[in-house]
Amino acid sequence: MERRTPANQSEPFDDVNLFVADQALQAAVIREGAAFAVSALEAFGAEAGSAEMQRHARRANTHPPSLETHDPRGERVDRIVVDESYHALMRTSMAVGLHARSFSHLAGSETVATGTNVARAAGVILASQMEPGHVAPLSMTNASIAALLNDAGMAQTMVPKILEPHYDPRLRHMSEKASLTVSLALSERHGVSDLASARTRAERIGDESEGNADGYRLNGEKWFLSAPMSDAFLVLAEAPGGLSCFMMPRVLPDGEMNGIQFNRLKPTLGHHALAVVDAVFDDAQAWPVGEAGAARTTLADTLALMRLDGALVTLGLMRRAVSEAIHHARQRRIGGAPLVGQPLAAQVLADMALHTEAATALTLRLARAFDQPDDEQERAWARLMTPVTAYWVCKSAPHLIAEAMECLGGNGFAEDFPLATLYREAPAHALWQGGGNILALDVMQVLQRDP
Repeated sequence: MERRTPANQSEPFDDVNLFVADQALQAAVIREGAAFAVSALEAFGAEAGSAEMQRHARRANTHPPSLETHDPRGERVDRIVVDESYHALMRTSMAVGLHARSFSHLAGSETVATGTNVARAAGVILASQMEPGHVAPLSMTNASIAALLNDAGMAQTMVPKILEPHYDPRLRHMSEKASLTVSLALSERHGVSDLASARTRAERIGDESEGNADGYRLNGEKWFLSAPMSDAFLVLAEAPGGLSCFMMPRVLPDGEMNGIQFNRLKPTLGHHALAVVDAVFDDAQAWPVGEAGAARTTLADTLALMRLDGALVTLGLMRRAVSEAIHHARQRRIGGAPLVGQPLAAQVLADMALHTEAATALTLRLARAFDQPDDEQERAWARLMTPVTAYWVCKSAPHLIAEAMECLGGNGFAEDFPLATLYREAPAHALWQGGGNILALDVMQVLQRDP
């Protein structure tokens, strides 16, 4: 039978350099002080938009993680099994440093991280267009460094390995790993926004006079724990000195598994490539990070970086949706003419493109503020505009992506096309980074503290 070309169907949006195709992103990178990163971003944009990486993205989402709670002998193992495509995505993004780029100056002689957050921000936008779920462990690992720097000994041991641009998925103690990933374990069943009511408890092991080398035992649960296959977790727990932050390794120094049990994989709307569990700590061993009772201070910069990334990932979803819609409209013909030339279609596409370009300008301007920690004006900008940016970008994404789906018609609603995945992902960061009311309260608190 003669093979026929599908009638009036657009070709897949594959083998596209996602950075070169995004003039607004290129301009923002240069304008905000990261011109040095343009060639590297061009190379990563080509890889992220390649047909090969798109195949990995589709496979990682259609072959989601699974949970093995016990081995064949009935021993508890709590092992997360992910598809090889997930590993390929992680290798690709870690190779360009998205898991630690905000702190790359710590690996050399630089004293100021000029432009590095802007360069990383552009990379996160590209990686999110490649596949958004795998960006979560990269984001948490990068942000965790800010908290770990509160403990000189822990920073000396862990940060150099976190900075390594290699992906090492082996389940080993941190001393045996080539690189490390770190997750955040903050949310409890009653909600993460009410930190003061944390029910996870920390009890000191041994006598305080002995230097507390054995750390603390933690008992409790965490309701949403993303990337549970990470090498370590930053955990909130109520300690004798008040709400504190702890570093909890997945594997203990003696090679035994820590007292961390995974009850189940969360059946979330999106993030199908990412494992999310609810976890129980049963005498899990952990070590304090920062001062006792100062969890909010210890985690302040970490949470700010997470919110920045929430906006960046969501922007990546919007940019990919607009690109898919324009790509389709250029090839789809209506009445013998391309859809992109129809006045109403052109207006819809232009509105979406303008909105996405505005979000690009705003988020990379915010990233520049993170690059200037010694400038009081920039610190004030970051304090105020981080929740504002996260609110505006994350709130607008579901509507914009739905509009892009409509541009493709029925194809936009089909799982064969990426718009359905983008639409499922869109609400996630409006939830993970704090609901709209939480972000609004943050803005009010910033203005009350420093009018």
